[in-house]
Amino acid sequence: MSAVLRGALRPLRPLRSGGRPDPVFAGALRPLGGGAGAQGRKEAPSPSLGKDRADTVIIGGGCVGVSLAYHLAKAGLKDVVLLEKSELTAGSTWHAAGLTTYFHPGINLKKIHSYSIKLYEKLEEETGQAVGFHQPGSIRIASTPTRVDEFKYQMTRAGWHPTEQYLIMPEKVQELFPLLNMDMVLAGLYNPGDGHIDPYSLTMALAAGARKYGAQLNFPIQVTNLNSRSDGTWEVETPLGIIRAKRIVNTAGFWAREIGKMIGLQHPLIPVHHQYVVTSTIPEVKALKTELPVIRDLEGSYYLRQERDGLLFGPYESEEKMKLQDSWVTNGVPPGFGKELFESDLDRIMEHIEAAMEMVPVLKNADIVNTIAGPITYSPDILPMVGPHQGVRNYWVAIGFGYGIIHAGGIGKYLSDWILEGEPPFDLIELDPNRYGKWTTTEYTAAKARESYGFNNIVGYPKEERFAGRPTERTSGLYDLLKSKCSMGFHAGWEQPHWFYKPGDETGYRPSFRRTNWFDPVGREYKQVMEKVGVIDLSPFGKFKVKGTDSVKLLDHLFANVVPKVGSTNISHMLTPRGKVYAELTVSQLYPGEFMLVTGSGSELHDLRWIEEEITRGGYKVEIENMTDEMGVLGVAGPYARQILQKLTSEDLSDGSFKFLQSRHLKLSDIAVTAIRISYTGELGWELYHGKEDSVALYSAIMEAGQKEGIDNFGTYALNALRLEKGFRAWGAEMNCDTNPLEAGLEYFVKLNKPADFTGKQALKQIKEKGLKRRLVYLTLETDNVDPEGNESVWHNGKVIGNTTSGSFSYSAQQSLAFAYVPTELSKVGQKLEVELLGKNYPATIIQEPLVLTEPMRMRLQRKGESPKI
Repeated sequence: MSAVLRGALRPLRPLRSGGRPDPVFAGALRPLGGGAGAQGRKEAPSPSLGKDRADTVIIGGGCVGVSLAYHLAKAGLKDVVLLEKSELTAGSTWHAAGLTTYFHPGINLKKIHSYSIKLYEKLEEETGQAVGFHQPGSIRIASTPTRVDEFKYQMTRAGWHPTEQYLIMPEKVQELFPLLNMDMVLAGLYNPGDGHIDPYSLTMALAAGARKYGAQLNFPIQVTNLNSRSDGTWEVETPLGIIRAKRIVNTAGFWAREIGKMIGLQHPLIPVHHQYVVTSTIPEVKALKTELPVIRDLEGSYYLRQERDGLLFGPYESEEKMKLQDSWVTNGVPPGFGKELFESDLDRIMEHIEAAMEMVPVLKNADIVNTIAGPITYSPDILPMVGPHQGVRNYWVAIGFGYGIIHAGGIGKYLSDWILEGEPPFDLIELDPNRYGKWTTTEYTAAKARESYGFNNIVGYPKEERFAGRPTERTSGLYDLLKSKCSMGFHAGWEQPHWFYKPGDETGYRPSFRRTNWFDPVGREYKQVMEKVGVIDLSPFGKFKVKGTDSVKLLDHLFANVVPKVGSTNISHMLTPRGKVYAELTVSQLYPGEFMLVTGSGSELHDLRWIEEEITRGGYKVEIENMTDEMGVLGVAGPYARQILQKLTSEDLSDGSFKFLQSRHLKLSDIAVTAIRISYTGELGWELYHGKEDSVALYSAIMEAGQKEGIDNFGTYALNALRLEKGFRAWGAEMNCDTNPLEAGLEYFVKLNKPADFTGKQALKQIKEKGLKRRLVYLTLETDNVDPEGNESVWHNGKVIGNTTSGSFSYSAQQSLAFAYVPTELSKVGQKLEVELLGKNYPATIIQEPLVLTEPMRMRLQRKGESPKI
């Protein structure tokens, strides 16, 4: 047995009373270079409310809560009060490894990471508090060809952001980290400026700043109950009295569930055991003249950094071996738990220790002086939940942080801006707490947390699917009928077909950075819709009914488009006060004053919250009902769609009688449906809204009626290819809270001359007057075995000048197609550009959109005697 394993098996000394680590532990956690560490001093308690009224009460004094208090107070908000039941940093902050990185595999969170690091760099100067911040950089290690592809994929996603990131070869990796076993290294993804910070010192610096700007941080004061008042304010009960607050923010870490339960919410959070190991002095480390960069060995699934003259490394074990503290979910967190740890369990992480010794051989002769095993909180998808919560007025959350140290600074600023400005400063919908709903059960949360923890370092493919906890209780009426015939995707709890199998296909989920097993079948489905007729399950759509005496007035104020007449439908956008695109919905007036609103599956509660808030703020006399789970939706599209549906109804479906963008109630095969003549495919089609219990009967009747015409299924991958060819934008891609409708090419849907002063109207007028700096353009690409999907870098004359928003292979043009944002001066048709895919720049040309005319447009041209393009 090597020395490192002997060291690993030493028992931890028990913690002293009050949760303070013993001196060995304190030494292990002091920051490199002997800065003011976590155990150097103790924050003086302030167990007094001080006031009985506050603008904002923040519940929880970890780094995230304290950061929010700092940012709100610094921005000038008066009466900010933070309540902490134990002491600042108690819970998960104090024992964190403190890693900081510019890297994030997603897009929007890169901004959060970047802000945090820039803040931490200047915090000591601003507050006078040392933060123990080290920035030796970090390297992610690729030891397989697939990892090299992943790094190339991530490089194009980072290229249009200001953050430095480099794909480096083994020689450079060795130069930066000379202690690696280079036999295993193919490449590295290098982020200068990354590093680690002392979490305790960071929190104390933020606390000093918060107090400097006027916030009150009170502890130990436990929140015992929360009461919402009819005027939207809150009563926050504590043993020392009640504080009346305009809003409350739950930043309570692994106590967040208990806070949520006080107001009837079951936040989908679960504590996870995370261990990291600290070694004693290693001579080879001590001999180095500069600090080693942090490394992340992705195949070994651990991070490793220098800690004084030794090393600290933390693994993420597999979902089978990792441990949840699920008793805290069922029985609650033990009342006294604050700065305690769990018993360490080296057996669980032994394979990762061995992997680390293989990658960094000097570990073989090192002693482990400590193993820290503490709780961190996971949401089902590993991402935190940040923002206002649907269904509860003036209740905000910043919870579920698996990586709270790097997120704390940026999230504090993001939430502060949102609270003060009334809209999110940029798009961060992946953190929306309303992405979860009643379908997010405790069992689902546990299964997904296991998976997410175990998958911390797996390859991040495009179109990734994860299968733990599926299906949820939220399946469409067709799920059992279709599940064996297709590859299902997960959308806000729903299962929805991505593509369908035929004999001879390679079935199942086969992720790749290049074209994979679904490429040809999707082409087949595309052809099916273009030449015959296809059926798609659209049940995951968010569906709301709005009615009441003020319904027209409400929608006229909410939407930039006009309110559709009875029996009509339109595409409408809700804008923010700054003129950004908060949401896109299909709006139908079914009866006088009664509307059906339809949105995408991922924005159901996101949109509902915005509408409900406007109803309350404006005092509108309306009722809104969420029909999403009760209502199924089938899409029928293609040249034979009318012919087939006409067989099932006595209603006249002819073009003269049932025009494009009309809606009506009718019966198909004696089943009541609300039919809207609209299709995201751009082909002749209807969306059929019906009771979920009727889905199988309706689907079966349509499939039976279409046998002669060769009817078949199609999925969302084909739908995406079809909509891109028609030039249809997608919310969350071409438009979101980072874009205005003018640069997105949505002028047709924005009626600046309508009488109603809709939200965002004045801002939009100013934007139009000033002129646009960028525009959405339509590109064809000359690629080989790879297609754009969105968020890739767009190049011109050797510089990154923009980014794609979505993309696909065009089965019509037989080449790749993408939308992209570029500077206005480079937005003309015919402009030559390049798009970076997997480390290679491919030629791209801006073309006139759409590539394929929609069916209504083709019919219009035919009636004029012109020849339409398909």
